[in-house]
Amino acid sequence: MVDHESVTKAVVPAAGLGTRFLPATKATPKEMLPIVDKPAIQYVVEEAVGAGLNDVLLITGRGKRPIEDHFDRAYELEEALRAKDDPERLAAVRESSELANVHYVRQGEPKGLGHAVHCARQHVGDEPFAVLLGDDLIDGRDPLLKRMIEVRAQFGGSVVALMEVEPEQVSLYGCAAIEPTDEDDVVRVTNLVEKPVPGEAPSRWIIIGRYVCDPAVFDVLEKTPPGRGGEIQLTDALMTLAQRDRSQGGPVHGVLFRGRRYDTGNKLDYLRTVVQFAADRPDLAAEFLPWLREFTAKHDES
Repeated sequence: MVDHESVTKAVVPAAGLGTRFLPATKATPKEMLPIVDKPAIQYVVEEAVGAGLNDVLLITGRGKRPIEDHFDRAYELEEALRAKDDPERLAAVRESSELANVHYVRQGEPKGLGHAVHCARQHVGDEPFAVLLGDDLIDGRDPLLKRMIEVRAQFGGSVVALMEVEPEQVSLYGCAAIEPTDEDDVVRVTNLVEKPVPGEAPSRWIIIGRYVCDPAVFDVLEKTPPGRGGEIQLTDALMTLAQRDRSQGGPVHGVLFRGRRYDTGNKLDYLRTVVQFAADRPDLAAEFLPWLREFTAKHDES
């Protein structure tokens, strides 16, 4: 029997065109750009699995076949590595295909994050579910998603991840108006504003790419008109749910995240992320960090 209160499914929107990374993304999905030696989307799926979500639905679109291939078996490659007696690389190749039960649905048109999430309705059914955006990577040492699932179990409704930023950055994100609760890291969300005008933001706490949604969000998304940019915004639907009580699919709470988040949504942040991940790798750091120090020292002198 299905427990309609437990969170077991993750939805990962991956239908974007990746225009900020052209021409690299002309034939390669942006989600497949490597962070050292693993594509960004694998880190996201690993995070979902680490939080106990073994059922992962990827929302894809045209040109995203390499994502499906990555999470599938590669028998010819596996056989070649086996013949070379290379168990380490063989294990690395097989790892992605054994991570989770991965499913796919296509988002026919790029109508926004809210529309992408609505595409998951048939697969998710009448259960709460997590949404993980591929542009945000959360450090594996910071169990944000697990905490969000705990908060959903305690308060019901939906849960968003919030991170405090400098005032000049607030207008780049969705921003939350919040009220405290008895939990130090949990707030009640009273309003959500997508990319507020500078100086008019309700707080410095922005929504980062992790959500735990009540299934009531699907009915709301169906009735949500296009918002900023002519797209259906998930934040608009959550704003509606924030005004409701638990019996109607509300309320909305936020987990105040003070851990390590890596942004891969633009070139500069992507490069920072690659450097940070390389510096944290025991197999690379011993050689990479001295080289990096030497490189920056020479660069400062020139």
